[in-house]
Amino acid sequence: MKRFRRESRSVQVGPVQIGGGAPISVQSMNTSKTHDVEASLNEVRELAEAGADIVRVAVPRPEDAEALADIVQGAPVPIVADIHFNYQYALKAIESNVAKVRINPGNIGKEEWEKEVLLAAKEAGIPIRIGVNSGSLEKDLLDKYGYPQPEALFESAMRHVEICQKHGFEDLVISVKHSDVFFMIQAYRLLAEKTHFPLHLGVTESGTFDSGSVKSSIGIGALLADGIGDTIRVSLATPSVREVEVGHRILKSLRLGRPGVNVIACPTCGRMEGDLFSIVEKVEAAVQEARFEKDLNVALMGCAVNGPGEAAGADLGISLGRGRAHLFKRGEVVGTVPSENIVEAVMEAIDAWEDDADDATP
Repeated sequence: MKRFRRESRSVQVGPVQIGGGAPISVQSMNTSKTHDVEASLNEVRELAEAGADIVRVAVPRPEDAEALADIVQGAPVPIVADIHFNYQYALKAIESNVAKVRINPGNIGKEEWEKEVLLAAKEAGIPIRIGVNSGSLEKDLLDKYGYPQPEALFESAMRHVEICQKHGFEDLVISVKHSDVFFMIQAYRLLAEKTHFPLHLGVTESGTFDSGSVKSSIGIGALLADGIGDTIRVSLATPSVREVEVGHRILKSLRLGRPGVNVIACPTCGRMEGDLFSIVEKVEAAVQEARFEKDLNVALMGCAVNGPGEAAGADLGISLGRGRAHLFKRGEVVGTVPSENIVEAVMEAIDAWEDDADDATP
């Protein structure tokens, strides 16, 4: 079945292409203070190691703007400067060769200030993200709509798209983030229908790791399933590396991500034989740590009802029985494993997958 994908303009963020049919990139944002260059670079490197394609840093103070050049020079991935209130920080960020500048329409200020940023970015060949947020919408739009409705976010974005186009600037990425998942989805659908610019997806202020992962998966996942979205950021009240991990899991669940091991596990019930909970947790943790660059499904199943069928349908799989498990490979039982050795056997089978040319995933 051919997957629909909205056509969007291509924008280059350093070496990373956003839109234009490029793979969907995963972003995150530093939690460290930007003026602390060493701490900032350490976090950027951790995020890159976790799979972040692009990292954004906050620039709320003059010392943060001054630190950008060193961060850009030492970073292994493109750096985006996050600008609020003070347009001069955006100008300093452009001078520092950041890969992109994010401006907030709700607080960037006068149009002439925005024009100055646009002209500098155009001359430097740096794209801009118009980052609309339900928590900082322009006052006149709040007065008009009474609440950050999807139409209000859309109107805010389009107001600034028009300003950009008036000054001949087209290298734009747009986001309309909302803390309400339903409103977020509707706002992005309006943008997708009315514009050709690449879209940066996210649910803002989504919450803790647990609740935020659910909200982000619904909001971002629903849009991606409809072919909408070119880059994503999962916003969580948790260490930034976990945002990247959830982002990649969302993409993987929709078959949109980079190669990686996809773990399938049954929901469990009274038919379950053995301690599947512990097995799944240990396998997922080991897979996450190993960061396999191989594309395969691994099914961990707890009984003889659906277990053999699911395990056989995956690349690798186990089906628990009393004191042991059947190990499946490409639909065929290749052996049995004692319960105490299941995790090790699964990880060894994943690790050896590429060594068997006959088993390469088509």
